[in-house]
Amino acid sequence: MQHPAKTTEEDIPSKEDIEKKRRDDIQKLIRYLESDNLTFRWKAAEILGDIHAKEALEPLIKALSDEYVDVSWIAAKSLGKIGDKRATLPLIQCLDSKEQWLRKGAATGLGMLKDKRAVVPLIRLLEDEKTKVVIAAIKALALIGDERAAEPLSQCLKDRNK
Repeated sequence: MQHPAKTTEEDIPSKEDIEKKRRDDIQKLIRYLESDNLTFRWKAAEILGDIHAKEALEPLIKALSDEYVDVSWIAAKSLGKIGDKRATLPLIQCLDSKEQWLRKGAATGLGMLKDKRAVVPLIRLLEDEKTKVVIAAIKALALIGDERAAEPLSQCLKDRNK
């Protein structure tokens, strides 16, 4: 049986080295948000949310208007994961999108942000024609937990489709 190579203290990266690598990686991912490659853009948006990269707030807000909904709806969810309430108003604007996936992603992101400014716009989304969007709005309102949503949500219980 082979013994692993002996590790020295010099082999262990410092906290500063790890932080620098993280910052460099985040900057690479932010650059990928502007790639010509659609897969790179949506995957970068997804990873930036998964790692809660606060540095990506503005680039992800910009990605909400990507020409492909594959990118914009994932950017919306990632903004929710990052948790910075400065994303609330741009996400609220997305609730009026013609793209159902962007409306769904924006509702999901708003639910994660738990910002009460989103309650009234999310209540309006309960009338959306797409069931997946309505479900996302219901979940978001439940996460926010504002009493203004109680009556509209109880009305949803009476609608067999919702």
